[in-house]
Amino acid sequence: MGNSRSPVPFGFGAVHLCIDMQNIFAPGAPWAAPWMPRVLPVVTALAERFAHQTIFTRFITPAHPDEMPGMWRRYYQKWRDLTRERIDPALLELVPELARLVPPAKVFQKARYSAFSSPDLRLELRQRKVNTLVVTGSETDVCIVATVMAAVDLGYRVVVVTDGLCSSSDEGHDALMKVYHTRFAEQIETATAEQVLSEWQPAQVAGC
Repeated sequence: MGNSRSPVPFGFGAVHLCIDMQNIFAPGAPWAAPWMPRVLPVVTALAERFAHQTIFTRFITPAHPDEMPGMWRRYYQKWRDLTRERIDPALLELVPELARLVPPAKVFQKARYSAFSSPDLRLELRQRKVNTLVVTGSETDVCIVATVMAAVDLGYRVVVVTDGLCSSSDEGHDALMKVYHTRFAEQIETATAEQVLSEWQPAQVAGC
């Protein structure tokens, strides 16, 4: 694993938490993350192998800016064309490569950056007695970092899959990787998808 640690195997308490791999972040879309085509095969490999233990989130925009509080209202006044009263609903769906895995994978919606803004997701993790989050998705320096820091606060073991993240900013991505390694080395691990696949065996996945 990353952060100069000895590998720790994954157990029944692990889930693959994949953040916002949606059409709206695909090439040519309004919020395109240019790296998505590069990381999608990596994310898909993890999600296919551990479909029963995969949870996807979708970032859902409001119908109208006035539905949101405070500075979110200002944000969606800028992005008015992406509110649900104007946007093509297909843009908010998971990319097809991942959507086909639901079920057995599950999907939770959120209206904020952090996955933990979804009460349903928090309840799901508690009910499944999850203790480890293997994190992939979009974007490294927005929804991923918000989710990772919330998970740290809640005491989860967090494993960030370095080749399973995409961003529209190389600088933002690199800065977060450095912060994880230098400031949060005791609470955030980094690993490649290959390392995760070698240490998380299908026999350990409940329901497979």
